[in-house]
Amino acid sequence: MKAAVIPEVNAPWEIREVATPRPGPGQVLLKVHACGLCHNDLWTAQGVFPFPSCDPAITGHEAAGEVVEVGPGTTSRQVGDRVGTTWVQATCGRCSSCRGNPPLTGSSGMTCAAPVMTGLNVQGGHAEYLCVAAASTVLLPDGLDYVTAAPVLCAGYTAWSALRASEPQPHERIAVLGIGGLGHMALQYAGASGFETVALTRSPDKHALAAKLGADLVVRDGEELREAGGADVVLVTGTSYEAATDALRGLRVGGRVVLATIDPVGSFRIGPNAPTFWARGQRVLGASHDGLGYLTEALDLVARGDVTPMTEVFPMERITDAVDKAARGEVRFRAVVTY
Repeated sequence: MKAAVIPEVNAPWEIREVATPRPGPGQVLLKVHACGLCHNDLWTAQGVFPFPSCDPAITGHEAAGEVVEVGPGTTSRQVGDRVGTTWVQATCGRCSSCRGNPPLTGSSGMTCAAPVMTGLNVQGGHAEYLCVAAASTVLLPDGLDYVTAAPVLCAGYTAWSALRASEPQPHERIAVLGIGGLGHMALQYAGASGFETVALTRSPDKHALAAKLGADLVVRDGEELREAGGADVVLVTGTSYEAATDALRGLRVGGRVVLATIDPVGSFRIGPNAPTFWARGQRVLGASHDGLGYLTEALDLVARGDVTPMTEVFPMERITDAVDKAARGEVRFRAVVTY
């Protein structure tokens, strides 16, 4: 098969002929039709995250495709099923996190000491074919095309999990910090759920777009959010924890800030808000991929047309263009590679 291989840290990705994998017990083989390019893929290729231990190094965990072969003992999936994959395929089942939580429910997959991670320690989805654990796949809704589904498998999944983790009440206001791959979907998920929404972005060119995506209000920072009456929930979907700390200035009494992304160089601080944070009953939460049921919900909202990922599509032969454009922050808002 053809695959996008990362030769080494910071090297250009290359299209190579590599062996087509075969499904083992409990696995399925997918013909990949589309795979989103997550920022984590870029950080992996740049050495910010550990470089993939699979050989050859093939990353990608937003793969949507068709089951073309099932491994021994696999009964939950059939040839012809249209499915999406997830980042965590399986957990070790033995570490303290796994022993305290059922595998692949809640956040246990992400907190496992030795998880099977698509595109990190096993080959990922930037290839024509992909082997994954059947239990880590979800069936795609009828009518949902592969390109539209792909960004939901990580970005949309995370955005919806973050909103669910905040446990918003009907009267509350939701602010989304960072209008990018996650944020543009988080904004739509919040609006589709009936909440008043605020977009926080320091990029002037995104203000009109945020309003088009459904934001009732667009502000620049935490101070402007405070002046506009604040928010009960701040979903941190950008990669700057400094901006997340600043957004606390606009968090209402009893409010929750949900960290749903990674800042590889910064750290989140309560900062100057510390003297009032405890007295105001505020909370800091984390969210990631918080259960396959949430992923199914996220996909269903997209299939219904309530949420629409904004994508830029690149054929496999142009994956280096997709990587370069995404690294410059010029994609609006998710690069999807077709295979």
